[in-house]
Amino acid sequence: MTLYGVELVVADDPGQAASILADTLVEAALAGHAIALTGGHSPGRAYQLAAEREPDWSKASLWWGDDRCVPPDDERSNYRLARENLLDRLEAQPAETHRIRGELGAEAAADEYDALLRDVRLDLVLLGLGADGHTASLFPDMPALAERERRAVPTEAKLEPFVDRVTMTIPVLASAPEVVFIVTGADKADAAERAFGRPPDTATPASLVRSNAGTTRVVADRAAAAKLLD
Repeated sequence: MTLYGVELVVADDPGQAASILADTLVEAALAGHAIALTGGHSPGRAYQLAAEREPDWSKASLWWGDDRCVPPDDERSNYRLARENLLDRLEAQPAETHRIRGELGAEAAADEYDALLRDVRLDLVLLGLGADGHTASLFPDMPALAERERRAVPTEAKLEPFVDRVTMTIPVLASAPEVVFIVTGADKADAAERAFGRPPDTATPASLVRSNAGTTRVVADRAAAAKLLD
């Protein structure tokens, strides 16, 4: 099958996929890169492994590709996921940590993050993939997919949990020289085929995100990659 703008790395299982992503994170942290994190179970395990392999992140800066508009200690928060699985396990914290302050409400939090991202150059962007083809908090056919001026915008959730969100826009996500998707599980196989095995389509937002001047990699376990390997 033809892959559209991505390099596919196939892992045997979700654990190996998390390990591959952890190595990418460690390399970026040691290089002092600006890293945009994502939520989800597979990234959570990768964060744990990265903290074990390299406990000094003092050169790096952290951002979030998206988050829900909840307090930072809420179980639905992507920031909380990263704090529990990565930050709390480090011996030396990142030089900068820029979370999305969702507790301000979607509009105010998006305005604040948009301003914070001005003139920022991300080096590594991590992304997941929803079964509906969404990535970050960019859902199918939503107006935010066409945004080209702002760096962060408020969005409405199209699946549970139904809380407002703030997300980086496509130009920001695509600006990093290294964009990495992590995709695991058979329930993601159809979405992975649409996102990475077909031309760009607003019905599958992940198909629209490719690094402008670098590499876009997809780290997928065999179950998620099944229809890309046919």
